[in-house]
Amino acid sequence: MSLRVYNTLTRSLEEFRPLTEGRVGMYVCGPTVYDHAHIGHAKSYISFDVIVRYLRYLGYRVRYVQNITDVGHLLETGEDRILVGAARERVEPMELVEKYMRSYFEDMDALNVVRPNISPRASGHIPEQIELVIRLLERGYAYEVNGSVYFEVSKFKDYGKLSGRRVEDQEPGARVEVNPEKRHPADFALWKRAEPGHIMRWRSPWGWGYPGWHTECSAMAMKYLGETLDIHGGGMENIFPHHECEKAQSEAATGKPFVRYWLHNNMVLVNGTKMSKSLGNYTTIKQALERYRPEQIRLFILMSHYRSELDFSEEAIVAAGQGLNRLHGAYRKLLQRSRHAAEKPMSDSLRAMGEEAKRRFLQAMDDDFGTPQAVAVLFDLSREVHSYLDGVDAPSMEAISYLLGLYEELAGQILGILPFSRSESRELAPFIDLIVEVRAELRRNRQFELADRIRRRLGELGVSLRDTPEGTEWEMA
Repeated sequence: MSLRVYNTLTRSLEEFRPLTEGRVGMYVCGPTVYDHAHIGHAKSYISFDVIVRYLRYLGYRVRYVQNITDVGHLLETGEDRILVGAARERVEPMELVEKYMRSYFEDMDALNVVRPNISPRASGHIPEQIELVIRLLERGYAYEVNGSVYFEVSKFKDYGKLSGRRVEDQEPGARVEVNPEKRHPADFALWKRAEPGHIMRWRSPWGWGYPGWHTECSAMAMKYLGETLDIHGGGMENIFPHHECEKAQSEAATGKPFVRYWLHNNMVLVNGTKMSKSLGNYTTIKQALERYRPEQIRLFILMSHYRSELDFSEEAIVAAGQGLNRLHGAYRKLLQRSRHAAEKPMSDSLRAMGEEAKRRFLQAMDDDFGTPQAVAVLFDLSREVHSYLDGVDAPSMEAISYLLGLYEELAGQILGILPFSRSESRELAPFIDLIVEVRAELRRNRQFELADRIRRRLGELGVSLRDTPEGTEWEMA
């Protein structure tokens, strides 16, 4: 089965075919860096990380662009989120941006999220945004009022096609105060006039101002990926107005389809309510990493489909940790038994079991990146691996190598939930064996306090020991 993805624009599953064979241009709306990222952000960026990983696994050359919003993302009050954050912490806006941009990438690195090929900042692409606004004015889709420029949605017949919202259904003053400068309440700002004292502002043909939130994504996406993108991703909460406006202004400017496949991830809930900073019901990624392993957080997120809601609870993430222990346990057991494996061929039945597991895993991923079903396949594989290893005294080296390769390919390369590689384990194994031998000698000499200190320190370093009548076994956490 070929890869099929759910396209928000057509509201259907479609076979994935990029514009250029073998290449994929993918843009995902990145964070507005005014505070620490939370678990809701983790769901979004881990979900798209796996999508990028799988596309690359299939052989596509992916250019992944994820922006950094450091200007122009306005609250419903009309205030810029960056300026609000800067006032909160009494720092310069760009000082705030640097702090939380670094925090965001630290979190993503900890969660094993592969960095985008390009992470453009909105404030670094003001000329491109001004050029886009000029183009829309020239083509008759925008108008200028008192130094601000607005997109006139009535001029774009397909406005509302992505979100399913009709312009005529949008009541004046329903969400925000009516702006008398607009010709219609649904018109949106491409460029905003900067009032006196507004810190973040740039010179433009319409006077001093700053870009609208939607303008940045269109300008940067088309700069790095061309006028038609293969994939545009983001949270479902961005479908309207952000992505609807992006689509309208981009297609009005170029006369071409902006995006072939719109992919949207669903939100994280806490007690049935969306996790968000505005509601104060969020857990930051840093707080979560203090309590849970990075791979545990990844697995917790991947055990739900990217388009499904995810309930964040202690019980659910603990259950994910237990599942992770089963997966890692099978992988570690293979690594340990590889030190005493025999040079004999792998059985046909074991190879068939592995091939069937891989077939089911890839089938799940080909069905709109079905990670819950793919994870279930790994659980089944782990059970089979434990059964095989428990049933032989000296496993086949060929079998061990084959099964390790399966884990590294499926759980590691695609899902990113293996904490260490086979080579890392093999490099460390002789040193850990030596420490375990020294500890055993201390125990024989009844130097239990020092032996316990070694055990505790190894535990802190991620190596757990289990004393048995036959000796001490160890495994990496």
